[in-house]
Amino acid sequence: MGRRRGLLADALVLLTVVLGGVGVGAVTGPATAAAAAVPVAGVAAQPTQPTQPVRRTPPAPDLGSHVTVFDPSMPTAQIQAKADAIWAAQVDDEMGSNRYALLFAPGTYGTDAQPLQIKVGYYTEVAGLGASPGDVTINGKVEVRNRCFDDDPEFTGCFALNNFWRGLSNLTIKVNGAGQDGCSASANFWAVSQAVSMRRVDVTGGNLSLMDYCTSPSFASGGFMADSRAGLVINGSQQQWYARNSDVGVWTNAVWNQVFSGMSFADPGAAPQDADYPDPPYTVLEKTPLSREKPYLFVDARGAWQVRVPSARTNTSGVSWANGTTPGRTIALRDFFVARPGDSVREINTQLARGKNLLLTPGLYDTARSIEVKRAGTVVLGIGLPTLTAVGGATPMTIADKPGIVVAGVTIDAGRVESPALLRVGKRNHDRRGSRHAPGRSNDPITLSDVYFRVGGPHVGKVDVALVVNSDDVLIDHTWVWRADHGVEGFPTVPTDVADSDFGDTARWATNTGRNGLVVNGDDVTATGLFVEHFQEYNTIWNGENGRVLLYQNELPYDPPTQADWTQPDGTLGWAGYKVADDVEVHHLWGGGVYVFNRLDPTVVTENGFEVPDAPGVVLTHVMTKNLSGPGTINHVVNGAGDAVDGILPCATPPDDPANCGPDKAQFEPPSYVISYRDGVAVLP
Repeated sequence: MGRRRGLLADALVLLTVVLGGVGVGAVTGPATAAAAAVPVAGVAAQPTQPTQPVRRTPPAPDLGSHVTVFDPSMPTAQIQAKADAIWAAQVDDEMGSNRYALLFAPGTYGTDAQPLQIKVGYYTEVAGLGASPGDVTINGKVEVRNRCFDDDPEFTGCFALNNFWRGLSNLTIKVNGAGQDGCSASANFWAVSQAVSMRRVDVTGGNLSLMDYCTSPSFASGGFMADSRAGLVINGSQQQWYARNSDVGVWTNAVWNQVFSGMSFADPGAAPQDADYPDPPYTVLEKTPLSREKPYLFVDARGAWQVRVPSARTNTSGVSWANGTTPGRTIALRDFFVARPGDSVREINTQLARGKNLLLTPGLYDTARSIEVKRAGTVVLGIGLPTLTAVGGATPMTIADKPGIVVAGVTIDAGRVESPALLRVGKRNHDRRGSRHAPGRSNDPITLSDVYFRVGGPHVGKVDVALVVNSDDVLIDHTWVWRADHGVEGFPTVPTDVADSDFGDTARWATNTGRNGLVVNGDDVTATGLFVEHFQEYNTIWNGENGRVLLYQNELPYDPPTQADWTQPDGTLGWAGYKVADDVEVHHLWGGGVYVFNRLDPTVVTENGFEVPDAPGVVLTHVMTKNLSGPGTINHVVNGAGDAVDGILPCATPPDDPANCGPDKAQFEPPSYVISYRDGVAVLP
């Protein structure tokens, strides 16, 4: 996802918020903000009780200068000033090198008269240190607002399309907008796009809005929420969203692709339904087939620092902390090697070999050799979005084919020399029959949570395949695998008359190289919230059996220079955004979207968004393709089925009305939907 001018107008056309029986149109101004504050009858936020008494605030361990641990005894003004200073440094630092974690010891922060209102910028994580979300309460807000480009010569306006790389977890927000203007006070805004997670958050006393409707155009391209609770959630202009294992009062709106699994709604009659797909474009699974919540730091009642590692669960719904502590195991922080930027990979591997787990503190880590995670049950946890960067063509991390390994909260960047992979799970030729039935394997899967990948952006990047999963029984719980469509690499601009061609796309195509984003060779691999974008052949290839994906989001590369560069050797036009291997017999995808925006050459055509074998056990439920704003074409949704999307609306009657059709249209073409595809049969709307 990138910065695009004049796209996605239909996001606002589709917005309809229903609040307490009051219909509201496009949410773009104060009138809507006032309506958004209307309480919803019958939806009351349930108070969260701390799971244990917190007797004292502990001394913080040394986690580096970019980790700030707040104590409830600190003056609100002091906390506010520190948070504001970090936000001011990070609000526009999209490709920067600083990373921050703001951690809150158990207690309450802010008052009704003096709320604590935190704004979260790039590479910033905000987290509570309680055993339960109810142990830390922010009386105020924790927000991400639209980013404004008024000083950018090419882009104007404010939107959330680039609001990447940040996180929020393990606390309660008692929404308090005191001192804000009327529109801003109407909700806690979480206007985010890819590589942003909200986990273990309890929003009380006000609405949660996933778009910032106080400025225009308000586009957003998220996102992910898990193990959280809220009353009224305004999806707004979010193009896609995955929500799982959360308790919600009412969910409003949809744009193109919304997937829900294991959700609990206060009013079942108001819960999202998918019987009328694609209007609205909801996909609903009553239970999440496989989940594991992300590990989290917490402070126990004695003041000891611990890491809670939740257990994997099957066929679940609702939050994990409703009846007390999230099921799992606790590891003392002393059993972690606390790494800081500058620590060598050799030292990290030595500590892992000695039986330590690994805590990566905020910052950049150059990796000229692999961090090797070999021991079953090892936990690698990043705080403050630490980034591993490949050096000299290395694979920054490898994970052994052992049960219970968890890697969470880490970003991995390609470097200037091509790497075979950025993260490899298991060996390609492992004994699949032996490992597949290893004791405890299916009940304790290798898990990747909030692990993100970049090829380009802050610097030149080259990789063959970003993420390779060879092991069986792996859970990928939220990832964004991104070959950059924009960045600060210093590419020369392209002097053509194609709109948005000044991104240096010709140089980008030849320099920031990545063949595939994700290749899955293992069996019984599940992905919950899978985002893969802009790779130069198949973005995702699924070779293993019994794969399951809940929400897939893909953008095809923006930058193929010509059709010849985007044509397979057998003459097929382009590569599908999602490919299931021809010999796979069982696979299921729920809620998938492939988008096209060929800004360098608008005549480029892709034959299919999805390509799968025609087999009874291979099922796609609710998939779609979308042209984002004009250039480029996808001929079919899946295997020759589904209408083309080319961004040009047909004209109902001659003469052509340029207000409603043609290249200067005022509206954009709707997505092309397929309700289901199985064994060569497509069910169309």
